[in-house]
Amino acid sequence: MTHWIALFDQLPWLFLLLTTALGLILGSFLNVVIHRMPLMMEREWQQECAEALSMPAPASELPDRFNLMVPGSACPRCGTAIPIWHNIPVLSYLLLRGRCHHCKTPISLRYPTVELLTGLATLFLAWHFGPSAQFLAAWVLTLGLISLAAIDFDTMLLPDQLTLPLLWLGLLVNLNGLFVPLEQAVIGAALGYLSLWSLFQLFKLLTGKEGMGYGDFKLLALFGAWFGYPALLPVILIASIGGAVVGITLQVSGKLGRGKPMPFGPWIVLGGWIYLVWGTDIVNWYLHTVVGV
Repeated sequence: MTHWIALFDQLPWLFLLLTTALGLILGSFLNVVIHRMPLMMEREWQQECAEALSMPAPASELPDRFNLMVPGSACPRCGTAIPIWHNIPVLSYLLLRGRCHHCKTPISLRYPTVELLTGLATLFLAWHFGPSAQFLAAWVLTLGLISLAAIDFDTMLLPDQLTLPLLWLGLLVNLNGLFVPLEQAVIGAALGYLSLWSLFQLFKLLTGKEGMGYGDFKLLALFGAWFGYPALLPVILIASIGGAVVGITLQVSGKLGRGKPMPFGPWIVLGGWIYLVWGTDIVNWYLHTVVGV
């Protein structure tokens, strides 16, 4: 490991090139996670409900073996298997002109967007952190956050299968204070959950409505575990401002009906990722400019 770090320190361009290429490839896998995980969760819920009611499981259009690895990728329209050379991140989409090579059905722009976003985020993290343990940890976190944001955007769900492992991982990486001391991480995880849970209960008491989901509580707890309790206020402020601006804009333009819910998870993800990269600068600016310390 030390040998590789020394090599990448001497050849930073090689480190950036390799990590970006791997980021693009992993972006292609994230598309699978984003598409399949909600389907897997839905089938699992249906089976659990059927068992609880002593009823036969409902028929499913999904194959018996359906997970993140099986079956292989195929066109959703014609069912033709997608060969490896048509799965090259971003490039295949451009060469195929955004259409299935067999039936010419348009391919969602989501796929190259996620691949490109993952590749660019990886490049930025590699440049920002360099070849280090912080880079590896931040990279894993970023891959999970992209998946969570996209799934929440599509389904208004934040899967525990992603959120909870990332939360525990945040505590583990801070055992030796990789980002913050462990004490701050533990307090941050607890306060992150309890703060939004308290707001949720107060809002429900006053209005009789649920203003957000439990997944949002866990997501903020995740960032508390990674970056400690000082991160909670900046993360939630960025998320609230971003969500409010976009929500109001969509309502004014008529693209979001009044009273229609909008996922908050992607905005928490945005706030958390901004804090990952610029958190120290944000806190220092606040202390010097606002508090005057």
